[in-house]
Amino acid sequence: MRAVGRKNYVGGVSLLDLAAGKLFTARVLARCGVLAPESPVVVARVARTMRAWGPTPAGGYTVSALRRPDAPAVHDDRGTLTFAEVHRRTNALARSLAAEGLGPGDGVAIMCRNHRGFVEAVVACSKLGVDALYLNTAFAGPQIAEVVRAEGPAAIIADAEFSGLVAEASAGRRRFVAWHSEDTAADAPLLDDLIAAGEDWDLRPPASRGRVVILTSGTTGAPKGAGRHQPHSLDPAAALLDVIPLRAGEPTMIAAPLFHSWGLAHFTLGMALGSTLVLRRHFDPEGMLEAIARHRATALIVVPVMLQRILELPDDALERHDCSSLRVVAVSGSALPGRLAIDVMDRFGDVLYNLYGSTEVAWASVAGPADLRVAPGTAGRPPRGTVVRLLDAEGREVAPGETGRIFVTNEMVFEGYTGGGGKPVVDGLLGSGDVGHLDDEGRLFVDGRDDEMIVSGGENVFPREVEDLLAHHPGVEECAVVGADDGAFGQRLVAYVVVRAGAEPPTAEALKAYVRDNLARFKVPRDVHFVDALPRNGTGKVVKRELARDAGREGEHGI
Repeated sequence: MRAVGRKNYVGGVSLLDLAAGKLFTARVLARCGVLAPESPVVVARVARTMRAWGPTPAGGYTVSALRRPDAPAVHDDRGTLTFAEVHRRTNALARSLAAEGLGPGDGVAIMCRNHRGFVEAVVACSKLGVDALYLNTAFAGPQIAEVVRAEGPAAIIADAEFSGLVAEASAGRRRFVAWHSEDTAADAPLLDDLIAAGEDWDLRPPASRGRVVILTSGTTGAPKGAGRHQPHSLDPAAALLDVIPLRAGEPTMIAAPLFHSWGLAHFTLGMALGSTLVLRRHFDPEGMLEAIARHRATALIVVPVMLQRILELPDDALERHDCSSLRVVAVSGSALPGRLAIDVMDRFGDVLYNLYGSTEVAWASVAGPADLRVAPGTAGRPPRGTVVRLLDAEGREVAPGETGRIFVTNEMVFEGYTGGGGKPVVDGLLGSGDVGHLDDEGRLFVDGRDDEMIVSGGENVFPREVEDLLAHHPGVEECAVVGADDGAFGQRLVAYVVVRAGAEPPTAEALKAYVRDNLARFKVPRDVHFVDALPRNGTGKVVKRELARDAGREGEHGI
């Protein structure tokens, strides 16, 4: 056996592999325009900044202020801020927050919609080395209080509209208001006032970089904090940019909530790219198209339900706004039905990219337009630096076509829940909590949550397959399938269906027959309920536990 010398390996990675990884990153960053010819003076200042701050929000916005000071950094409901303005304003905000007693080791909870206040709060916290905890804007007051008690931030930055929701959580903590309007007067110091009061000259980098804590969606239980350190390099960004063709310096419309891991990922990518962020506080399908057309955005970041709402617009509304500038429509956050993927590409062109991941594993795979055309519903393939394996109950890899638990590893997996505990780990790979299968081409398909499996009459059923089929029915807009206790079969399948607007409403029996004609008989829902809308959380995920409770009550009452 060849002896391994210390000079050949660093941290368990061969120097050859390390060099190949850095070369890959350099090539990708050059291709997308991050590495571009600049004056020697700017190159030297950028290099010093990156060494000092690293790939953090503080570093990213400081570098962009050096490279493109007068370029727009943010377009939001209040207008435009340049990179130089964001840099100076966040310097001032960081100094004012420090004067309030905040510093490394402290945490700040941020509960903001998509606007400049979110960006400035995050960058200022990064400049102080403060941990950032992102609160879901759809949480109820008791949930917020529970999360804040568990995480223990020293301060809360929230929009004025959430003052009542954070009142209990704010007891004994400093609170600041990021955004207010005539309808929502501020009842705490404004970020704008802190910015006006602070000195805007550059800060020294903190001794340690702050952590990021993202909350799980809470669709199947109480939300938990997932801690993650800032990345040490641009390698993770390059891995995504290799498969999602974003380019430096271009406008990106982030419609997905910035507090969510998907919106936050593109805030981070935008920071690396020096992108202009186009933000709107509230999602409005036609308003979003108008903003894309006005700012000539080349990328749109959404969750699947937003795409549904866009395609529900009348044809004249869709045609009123020129969105031909879009080169990328990136979607994640929940399952992307195959039919929806095809409809979006037929409308906007082959610009759709579907990322599968989770708060815990960051990302696992990406499907581009070519794969989505030939295999609608696929989650795609792992990007560079990510390993995905499908394992059975004994931890053995399953063959293509067989269902297994999805395990993932990459540089961005979380460190564990902040309250303790984590996901299952096998051979260094982290369980995503989902099950899926690979096709013969190596494309991943996610069949559903491992805790959503329904055992009916001794047969295992994952709802995703039934949901995808029903979504293809011409009379169905969207649907969700859950399990309900059944005395004879153990569990029965219950489908909740939203009828497509303008279509002839299908009957429950017609939908059952449709499933029976296309899937095994044990996958046919015993009950079909028509509803006006599916319950969703703030990121658009269907909250199945609410449907499961309803299904159980209906079973008890013989409905």
